[in-house]
Amino acid sequence: MNKEIMSRVVKKRQADPKVVQYVWAAIEVIRNQKQIANMDRISKYLSRVFGMHPKETARQLSLAVKDGLVVETLTVGCKGSKAGIEQEGYWLPGDEMEPKAEGSKAITEQDCFMEWETESHDWYCFECHLPGDVLTCDNCFRVYHLKCLSEEFKPRDGGSHWQCVVCRGSKKKNLNKQEMSKYLRFIVQRMKERAVDLNKKGKDTKHPMFKRLIHTALDVSNIHENLSEGKYKSFEEFKADAQLIVHNTAILYGVHSDQAEIARLLFSDTCHELNELLLCKNCFYLSNARPDNWFCYPCSPSHDLVWAKMKGFGYWPAKVLQREDNQVDVRFFGHQHQRAWIPSDNIQDIKVSVQQLQVKRSNGWKKACEELEVYQRFLREGRFWKTKMEDANMPHQHLQQNQSQRQQQEGSGRTERLERTDEAESSISSTSNEQVRHLKGSQEPKAKKSRRSQMVEPKEEASDPEPEMEAVSSSQEIPVSSAPQQPEKLSVSTQTKKANGGSPRTLHRGTQTNSDGACQNMCHEKYTKVFNDVKEMMKADNKRETERVVREALEKLRAEMEEEKRQAVSKAVAGAQAEMERKCKQVKEKCKEELVEEVKKLVAQHKQFISQTKKKQWCYNCEEEAMYHCCWNTSYCSIKCQQEHWHADHKRTCRRKR
Repeated sequence: MNKEIMSRVVKKRQADPKVVQYVWAAIEVIRNQKQIANMDRISKYLSRVFGMHPKETARQLSLAVKDGLVVETLTVGCKGSKAGIEQEGYWLPGDEMEPKAEGSKAITEQDCFMEWETESHDWYCFECHLPGDVLTCDNCFRVYHLKCLSEEFKPRDGGSHWQCVVCRGSKKKNLNKQEMSKYLRFIVQRMKERAVDLNKKGKDTKHPMFKRLIHTALDVSNIHENLSEGKYKSFEEFKADAQLIVHNTAILYGVHSDQAEIARLLFSDTCHELNELLLCKNCFYLSNARPDNWFCYPCSPSHDLVWAKMKGFGYWPAKVLQREDNQVDVRFFGHQHQRAWIPSDNIQDIKVSVQQLQVKRSNGWKKACEELEVYQRFLREGRFWKTKMEDANMPHQHLQQNQSQRQQQEGSGRTERLERTDEAESSISSTSNEQVRHLKGSQEPKAKKSRRSQMVEPKEEASDPEPEMEAVSSSQEIPVSSAPQQPEKLSVSTQTKKANGGSPRTLHRGTQTNSDGACQNMCHEKYTKVFNDVKEMMKADNKRETERVVREALEKLRAEMEEEKRQAVSKAVAGAQAEMERKCKQVKEKCKEELVEEVKKLVAQHKQFISQTKKKQWCYNCEEEAMYHCCWNTSYCSIKCQQEHWHADHKRTCRRKR
């Protein structure tokens, strides 16, 4: 191997972290028994509890001392046969040492104990989670064995800046903070549910001793906090934190432990969720949020629609998520929205007629086709799903635009002051006409509303310096079109001369003002009527919308109630069936036991009957119970049977001595 690359390799810890924990447990047990934790006692404890060989114990203990995870001392015994004798002992790092005799041995590695707090890099390989000579990353705390790195990630020379696998993948920024939180919160929620089994063994991971093994402590709750604070800039950073949980768990419980396997499954599920998120963000969000008709909202870009056929089933409508070689990943329309990899030969375009496909039209297939029609209608109408966060931004932007328009209007009113009452009156009439047009056309686009922002709101005129002039103000309430619910007051001030000594021009202006006041009253009534009509129309629309929402809520509640009722009935039926099966099993077992007992009794009776039968003698002629013995194997029940058998056969074979 290249010497320049080997020069980057540094020596970290050499002791197995799992064995180090065994040694710590042995030292604690021995110290609690008020004994010195020497090599002999530690070796016996590890051999009895964990089945470790004494040689392996001695090797790992010496490595733990070198790593600064165990303290080696020379302690004087205070009781027993070794009282007053200096003997070797081991302590946990950080424990309060008992007073030692003069000349007790000091550990040369004692200064190394405290370096773990200021260590910038991990002590164990991030890939295999084991100790040894490692290569440190220049960007983060992770370290790797050279054998654990593939050729593309190994450093080219000894002087260049080297980044680990995680740091290279974390450069690209995927989404902003809000979008990252919106999508990743579903993954974190599932991680919390799956991480319940990680700490079931009861290890106190916050114990001070475990901090000497875990360089960067992290759990799912910390990941949730980081996500809430917007610390993740890419999915790779989130994935790296999930992998860090696997790393810490393997160090604490062992690489091949059940807990490490649970952590690996957690990481595997997280990677799968991230792949699904990268495949289609909209599908991922809707499949987790599950709003009404969530499967019917099209994505951007939209997925291809096809007829897909699984083995043993007919063609079914589906969305194409991805294509790979001759396989197509589809998600079916219908109740379950299942996914499957389908061969390309079993895929047909959605434009192919149903008659040509020869599909069996079941209820499930019909519901799937109805959902397909809703999807196609949403696609034609351009109805895409928008989250509440996106919807909240829209009215906020409109509000900012309206506020800026009002500020411009007020500013222009302050700068441009009217010099004559004729101009003020003309501005009133123009403003009134503009408001009428807005009330009649409240559905016009924003481009027409922008014209209103250019209207000048007249203010009080500067008082005339002549002594015979005084200011007389009149106000008129006129609903402003920018907000129909909040009418604004438009104030116009005019100047008139006093009645005594007024010029003809002044009298003419007073007459014009009176006629304009009557006109304004008529306009006010007209505008009030228009405003009330608009208000009634909005109330009617609001009432219809409320009724629709209530009706949909009732339908949803009714559907949920039916579903709960169905589930309750199915659960009750399943429970009754299980109880019936259990009772049947008990009855069968009981009958079987009774049958076995009865057979045993019959066998015993049969044996007893045979035994009694064998003890009796039987008539050779009629096989009744015999009472007259003739010879060695012949007996008779009566003299008649004896005579019959004697003359017939027995007199030739009888062995009785005559």
